[in-house]
This record gives sequence, structure tokens and C-alpha cells, in this order.
Amino acid sequence: MSALRILHLTDTHLFGDDSRHYGVVNTASQLAAALAHVSDLAVDLVVVSGDVSEDGTIESYQRVRQLVGDWAEAHGGRAVFAMGNHDRREAFRAVLGGGQPGTEERLPVGDDPARPVVSVTQHDGWRVVVLDTSVPTRGYGNLEPEQLEFLRETLAEPAEHGTVIVMHHAPIDAQTDLLQALALDPADGDALVRLIRGSDVRVVLSGHYHHPVVETIEGIPVVVAPGVANIARALDDPAEESAELAFGGAVVEIRGSRTRVVPFVERIEPASEVFHLGREAVAEIIAAVGRPAR
Repeated sequence: MSALRILHLTDTHLFGDDSRHYGVVNTASQLAAALAHVSDLAVDLVVVSGDVSEDGTIESYQRVRQLVGDWAEAHGGRAVFAMGNHDRREAFRAVLGGGQPGTEERLPVGDDPARPVVSVTQHDGWRVVVLDTSVPTRGYGNLEPEQLEFLRETLAEPAEHGTVIVMHHAPIDAQTDLLQALALDPADGDALVRLIRGSDVRVVLSGHYHHPVVETIEGIPVVVAPGVANIARALDDPAEESAELAFGGAVVEIRGSRTRVVPFVERIEPASEVFHLGREAVAEIIAAVGRPAR
């Protein structure tokens, strides 16, 4: 029986300098704490499913490549990264390539550095696909037809043990109004679900929502890991948005026909709030930057 163990992290929001997220959070320290929290774990993959960087600088990607890459190697695995809405494609690919170091991108870039960052590789009989749901300068997500076609062609032949998909915006609804306005395009999410139906996809790993969610679609778990930079409050008034100073992640283990997800969230003491947006502020943000009506 083949098994795969993944440390799933997301939304690291690293800077290339000593800047702080929301003026409060030292995201490099948050990432170091998240990795230290699971220091006894042996893994096959360490996945960072988007918003790897906050400022989109070369230096930020170099920092995360060293922190995550070195930890993964020391624990028996390799690192995988995906683009998020805060990432910048040109700097991302300059340091992290197609998101899987040593693996070529699968959509031709040509002379356009703004092309989506997409890759696929095999790991001990497991196939790992990285998709790019980011929309430059926007917070919501899309999957262009060429990415969906690439996925269709890739999944046409099953991998030995199965496929893992990594993408920032999850193909499931958000818990809050703001995050739903910044979610994956519903039509693109439906198209993805049709593609993975009956395929060898074993799990979809996502981020963006900053709190843990596991939802099954077509018998396949979609795992949204909690954020490394902060943890959003998922069950408060959905018309508001707030987050606390904490970090989290998830350990995903696929063994035979079973998929086990163990999320973890650790609060920083003394407890503090990173931000709180009331109904009016959320409504203004949605009107300004939310997905336009079709």
C-alpha cells in the first residue's frame, strides 16, 4: 500500500525585508513557528498553496525557498509552491520556477512573464499538479481555459498512485461575504469539478480563506489550510471580517483508499487581534475590488 504525507501550509505572506503584515505580524517568525510546531514530522511534500509573498519581491521568494526548502529536505520531502493573489508571477517564477523546483512549466511563457505559472511532476508514483488561480492585480481567482485543458490532458492517463492538485483559490464557497467576493470564479470551479470527477485526483490543496475547511466534492476532499500569517474568524458575523494573531497548517496523509486531514492552529500569546472590519468597511471593499457581476 502506497502512502503520501503532506505538510500543507498556505498564506505565508512573506516580505523581502523586515516589514510586518498589517503593520503587526512578523510573517517570517510565523512561518518559522509553524515549521517548528511539526519538527518531529517526516514528510513527502511540503506544500505552500499560494500568497507565498506579500510584497512580490525576489527577496521574499528567496526567503521562503530557503525556509521551506531547507525544512522539507531535512524532513525527507520536497517543497511545492503555488501562486496566490498577492504573488507576482515574474518574481515567483524567477526564484521558484513552476512552483516545483527542478520542474519545467507546462504552459509556454514566451515573451509574456504574466502567463500563469503551471507545472506537473511525479513523486514516487504520485503526480503533483500546480495550477495558477491568480488574476494579476485582483484578489479573486480564475482558471483560464488553457489551464483547464492542460488539466484535462494531464488527467487523461492515471498516475501510478494518484494525483494531488495545488491551487490557491479553492473550488468551494467561502464562509464570509468578503472572502466569497474574492473567491474562485464559480463557473471555473464547476469546470474543475467536472474534470476531476471520476479521475485519479486524491486531494485538492488550497488556501486564501485563512481558516481550516475540508469539504468533499465528487468524493474528493478539498483541504483549505489555515493561514500561516494569521487566522481568520470563520464563524462570526459573515458580513464582517476579522483575524487573530495565530498560525496554522494541516497534515494530510493519503493511505490506500483513505485520506486523513489533521489541521492545527496555534495562537500567539498574549492573544491579540490583527484586524477587524465592520459591515460598512466590508461592503466598501467588496464594491471596490470584489468580482464584477457577469
